[in-house]
Amino acid sequence: MCAQDAFQTQRSQLVELLVSGSLEGFESIVDRLLSREVLSWEDYEGLSLVGQPISHLARRLLDTIWNKGAWGCEQLTAAVQEAQADSQPPELPSSWDPHSPHPARDLQSHRPAIVRRLYGHVEGVLDLTQQRGFISQYETDEIRRPIFTSSQRARRLLDLAAVKANGLAAFLLQCIQELPVPLALPFEDAACKKYMSKLRTVISAQSRFLSTYDGAENLCLEEVYTENVLEIQMEVGMAGPSQQSPTTLGLEELFSTRDHFNKEADTVLVVGEAGSGKSTLLQQLHLLWASGRAFQEFLFVFPFSCRQLQCLVKPLSVQMLLFEHCCWPDLGPQDIFQVLLDHPERILLTFDGFDEFRFRFTDGERHCCPTAPTSVQSLLFNLLQGNLLKNACKVLTSRPGAVSASLRKHVRTELSLKGFSEEGIELYLRKRHREPGVADRLLCLLRATSALHGLCHLPVFSWMVSKCHEELLLQGRGTPKTTTDMYLLILRHFLLHASPPPLATHGPGPSLIQGRLPTLLHLGHLALWGLGTCCYVFSAKQLQAAHVDSEDLSLGFLVHAKRVVPGSTAPLEFLHITFQCFFAAFYLALSADTLPSSLRHLFQGHRPGSSPLARVLPKWFLRGSRCKEGSVAALLQGAEPHNLQITGAFLAGLLSQEHRSMLAECQASETALLRRWDCVRRCLTRSLCKHFRSIPPAVPGEAKSMHALPGFLWLIRSLYEMQEERLAREAARRLNVGHLKLTFCSVGPAECAALAFVLRHLRQPVALQLDHNSVGDIGVEQLLPCLGVCKALYLRDNNISDRGICKLVEHALRCEQLQKLALFNNKLTDGCTHSMARLLACKQNFLALRFWGNQVGDEGAQALAAALGDHQSLRWLSLVGNNIGSVGAQALALMLEKNMALEELCLEENHVQDEGVCFLAKGLARNSSLKVLKLRGNTFSPEEIEKLSHQDTRLLL
Repeated sequence: MCAQDAFQTQRSQLVELLVSGSLEGFESIVDRLLSREVLSWEDYEGLSLVGQPISHLARRLLDTIWNKGAWGCEQLTAAVQEAQADSQPPELPSSWDPHSPHPARDLQSHRPAIVRRLYGHVEGVLDLTQQRGFISQYETDEIRRPIFTSSQRARRLLDLAAVKANGLAAFLLQCIQELPVPLALPFEDAACKKYMSKLRTVISAQSRFLSTYDGAENLCLEEVYTENVLEIQMEVGMAGPSQQSPTTLGLEELFSTRDHFNKEADTVLVVGEAGSGKSTLLQQLHLLWASGRAFQEFLFVFPFSCRQLQCLVKPLSVQMLLFEHCCWPDLGPQDIFQVLLDHPERILLTFDGFDEFRFRFTDGERHCCPTAPTSVQSLLFNLLQGNLLKNACKVLTSRPGAVSASLRKHVRTELSLKGFSEEGIELYLRKRHREPGVADRLLCLLRATSALHGLCHLPVFSWMVSKCHEELLLQGRGTPKTTTDMYLLILRHFLLHASPPPLATHGPGPSLIQGRLPTLLHLGHLALWGLGTCCYVFSAKQLQAAHVDSEDLSLGFLVHAKRVVPGSTAPLEFLHITFQCFFAAFYLALSADTLPSSLRHLFQGHRPGSSPLARVLPKWFLRGSRCKEGSVAALLQGAEPHNLQITGAFLAGLLSQEHRSMLAECQASETALLRRWDCVRRCLTRSLCKHFRSIPPAVPGEAKSMHALPGFLWLIRSLYEMQEERLAREAARRLNVGHLKLTFCSVGPAECAALAFVLRHLRQPVALQLDHNSVGDIGVEQLLPCLGVCKALYLRDNNISDRGICKLVEHALRCEQLQKLALFNNKLTDGCTHSMARLLACKQNFLALRFWGNQVGDEGAQALAAALGDHQSLRWLSLVGNNIGSVGAQALALMLEKNMALEELCLEENHVQDEGVCFLAKGLARNSSLKVLKLRGNTFSPEEIEKLSHQDTRLLL
């Protein structure tokens, strides 16, 4: 194959290489091609358009080079290889004629070396050329635009010299000869090396210990860190029937994926629910980098917390952000900052907790100057868009609900943090409890109590189980069932350990809480005030205003914030945002300041300030005269919706019958508790009715369908926290739909338990669609109570294994209504097909079974075929994308000879060969009911395809 043919064959890889680095890397390749006269000046001008996406420029370069033949293709390949190897251009000749008759040509032929020589001196050369009258003030300002690095400014000065006929080229030739020879890359400079060492030391110190969930102890991160399930997020509109399962990544593969939403963007977005481990994932990333074990493509890493950034009132520049709020250089700050500007591709910035940043993302205010101060929100938004530090990699973490469509436009890759797998839960507990037998006993307890096991899907709950293992194992108390149960358990644990021995001996009863009630209300008031003002870190002055004293702090629920500039006083924050919401709910349940009517703001689904107009109006204008500044109602109106949802669920749980009686023992006002319970109950009922009224009427001939609206799941969660069967029955009575769709809704095991609690009371059968969630085997177990009202169950992409399906089948044998199962893209093998065959044999009303994209082989196909030989009702069987070969095909062919009910059999993308397709063709010939047999994507010979293609029109090869 000639060089030009190979070039065309590898075009997509070349585009990927050209755009994978920075614009600086692309321009250095162009420099080499221009100096070797591979590119003409006209070619070059077409490739140096400011503002054009690098992908467009890369494709234009490849088109240009292709037209130059094999030699040009070879030269481009060599230039790319040199750039990848970081090979430095040859130095300038030791002497050259300053009176050269062709100075512009000399500048071009040595362009890569001249750009390197000008690096670090371009500002002085610009001043000199302007003073001598070679360039105008306007031209100088254009070259000095903030978006250009030093190397890019040098290139634009050389571009002017190529077209000006006023002696600029000759003057530059003389200036460049007098400049000192660069001895090494800027990274080798002593000041820069010292700064990089200091940065690693600071970040290592901040990352070594895990105290995010622990006020009483510091855990070594390396000893307990357990990887979560991290998946590449699919776009909702892309989830068609042929879509593959989401790719699962390890942390060290965070930047390796090629599944990009926007190849021009620099930001990697990691989304996950509260408590899913986003902050810990970033902390592990920082530690791996600081210790030199991973992510070494970055020379500079700057971690930031969005909850701390939003507290900055003073305008700041990029330089101030990096140096004053992360790590200050001891030597040469200006020179180091210039290195950062010139090599953004060696920088990683991480921003943790965007959902806790009170400013709404907007791309309306453009700010491009890295040295000009601006507001903190403008600075962050322009960094994420790439208007500042373009080509620097940014990682942003957030809860899903806080990410707007306008922000996603600037995201390169979106990853979803799903929490612990079952194996992850076990590994974490074994790391935390190395004493003999403790981890085994905890795991036995979890497997025996599926509700608690389901909660541990989120790492924050696994930490709680670990923290409270003595209470769970030794004291014989009932195991927690709801989220509120778990947080009350951890509350008692902290109170017990902070109590003096005489009180601690009385155990974790109501008296323990009553004894520290003033402290808990102080913390609750601080928590509520913080939610209402979007404040999540607290200064000493704010603690004093909330009457939080040292005794209150001694409980351990407030800890020092991380990522603080060395030498400064660290503010305090709650152990986790969910703890702040829990304490706010505790205050709402018990404080005398809480009017029952104010609680309606928890369940309205949005806050008054969430509209575009509201963001430019003062809060007092929005609240109206009825909401006093600082009142409970005003604070709830100011809180973020996702925090209101968590707080509302906690309040519903605290006011449940079980916990209401406990709170009544702590405080005598049982009447006030009943009023608040009644208000919450009515608010939940009204909010659910509002959702149900929004369901559109059924399409003629189809079942009435509902796609869950935002907030619906949280209302169901709140009902579950209350544990009141009467409310669940009332909600189910109003839900009059035939198809309930909850795809891409972050449904995990805890949500499955809540759904089952309500849906089991439905009066009419429903098709329940839970595709693209995190149900897992534990979630399947949680769904079993409502399986009796399901006529169809869709569980695509839910990380379900044979164990989960076998439990499902065991229960489904007693469910007359269930007629359809869709299990696309899970982790199913032959191991579950015998259970599925038993289901088919026992249920002669079953209509559809779809096993698409699993690992079912010949044994599984044989088991299913044996059960379907005389089945009277199944219409659709899909086994696409499995491991079925000719043996399995033969069994299915024999089934076709007997079965006269099946209408569609899908076997695409398996391993069926010529022998297998012959069996199937014979079976099809003896079957009159089957309408289509799909076999595309198997391994047939062209001859076999030709022979069978006209034999039966039902056979699709």
